[in-house]
Amino acid sequence: MKRPKLKKASKRMTCHKRYKIQKKVREHHRKLRKEAKKRGHKKSRKDLGVPNSAPFKEALLREAELRKQRLEELKQQQKLDRQKEQEKKRKLDTNSDVEPSNVELVKEEFGQCNAKNKAKAGKQNPKKLYCQELKKVIEASDVVLEVLDARDPLGCRCPQVEEAIVQGGQKKLVLVLNKSDLVPKENLENWLNYLKKELPTVVFKASTNLKDKRKITKNVMVKRKAAPFKSEVCIGKEGLWKLLRGFREMLGKAIQVGVIGFPNVGKSSIINSLKQERICNVGVSMGLTRSMQVVPLDKQITIIDGPSFIVSPLNSPTALALRSPASIEVLKPVEAASAILSQADARQVVLKFTVPDFKNSLEFFTLLAQRRGLHQKGGSPNVEGAAKLLWSEWTGGSLGYYCHPPASWILSPHFNESIVTDMMRGCNLEELGKNNAHSIQAIRGPRLASSILFQSSGLTNGIIEEKDIPEELPKQKERKQEMAEAYEGMDDDRESSNEEASAKSSDVSPARETWEVLPEESQADEQSARCDVLDGMTEEEDDAYDFSIDYV
Repeated sequence: MKRPKLKKASKRMTCHKRYKIQKKVREHHRKLRKEAKKRGHKKSRKDLGVPNSAPFKEALLREAELRKQRLEELKQQQKLDRQKEQEKKRKLDTNSDVEPSNVELVKEEFGQCNAKNKAKAGKQNPKKLYCQELKKVIEASDVVLEVLDARDPLGCRCPQVEEAIVQGGQKKLVLVLNKSDLVPKENLENWLNYLKKELPTVVFKASTNLKDKRKITKNVMVKRKAAPFKSEVCIGKEGLWKLLRGFREMLGKAIQVGVIGFPNVGKSSIINSLKQERICNVGVSMGLTRSMQVVPLDKQITIIDGPSFIVSPLNSPTALALRSPASIEVLKPVEAASAILSQADARQVVLKFTVPDFKNSLEFFTLLAQRRGLHQKGGSPNVEGAAKLLWSEWTGGSLGYYCHPPASWILSPHFNESIVTDMMRGCNLEELGKNNAHSIQAIRGPRLASSILFQSSGLTNGIIEEKDIPEELPKQKERKQEMAEAYEGMDDDRESSNEEASAKSSDVSPARETWEVLPEESQADEQSARCDVLDGMTEEEDDAYDFSIDYV
């Protein structure tokens, strides 16, 4: 039987170690005082009030009280005025009809619709809201731009949406080949010749590094003049402008242009390029645009940004992995990436990612994880992380791959010859062809040997009716429950960190536990959760945490 330990362990240490710690603490406090002095942070002085020896003290206090009452009355009056203005706006919106040519009235109407949709977002399925917003964009538009990814143009076309546009009346449909700098020029010319037989097609390359003009400082302007970015150059803008002005002259009125497409094809980037300003949110992640946004280009042309198409679950696994933002959650990452890898040329994939030859997708992900340094605990390769890496690069805007157009041209089943002639009416095809040829010459695309050949899965079916949207799959519900449990565990760790502050060695553990518990979806969420945990610490814990960072 082990003898019980009666005495506690001694906390004595060598003088050298104790003096060293004290010195580090003094340096840390000195550093904090120096930073506070630079910031000019001073303690707020307490209001001493009017001294008793001051003359006319009662009159001064009475005057201060009256001033305070006047300010409160003014605030109350302003609040009532705002409420009256809001009631007037509501009455005007319900009684008056909105003219499509008036940009301001259209903005107010769309803004109210967006506010209502945001209020209902917590109750309704977000996919149903996407369908509602997409229908509004199509109904309000005179000209519809369907944005296609030049790497797989056929896979970015949705027959259901195109059929709804044709049935919606006298609307013009234009195809925009975006990301044309990621495919070889020969392949781009072949796709242009294939698509222009059916619909007017514009070659486009959006500028991806535009910044908000309101936030640009002088230093940033100097830097941009000194070292201009290649991605700031927009190609194909003049041709698209001339095409839209031609439609406006043909219709003889102010037009509204809707921009639609599948996720991550560059819809918002095209609007920012036409406006030459970052107005719409853009990013690598799919499905950033969730509601319609009205952007006036000039007095006669208004452009409308809308949400992306909803992909039907009846599509092939490759189409789901490429076009659906929730594919990485519904499917396993390895399955989604394997579906993409199965349609690519294995020899070119080996050369692009600089890995040895592989027999199956699992072996490729293992080799890619070793090549990129993705390891789990114990040194084993992180296969799931490598699959997510391939999926993000393939759906992003940096990897160059291409698809061959079909050998023989066949008219789409939802079109006929009369519809094609109606779509071409009002469009100067010769001028459009010259602009496209000029754009292709200006684009510096990759070489055919350095790109990856991809086998397209054809047209991608979408959902436009709310009744066709399936209910949430059990895997999605499990995913949401896991996220909720993770955040509950984070709150429990935060409470325990506030209560247990006895030992300094355990001060940092709640923050580290919370860091491990959080799902690895986005780095911003992890940083914000970590800041919340640090905010919940006591002063003693905070000092110990700061000291431990500086000491290490």
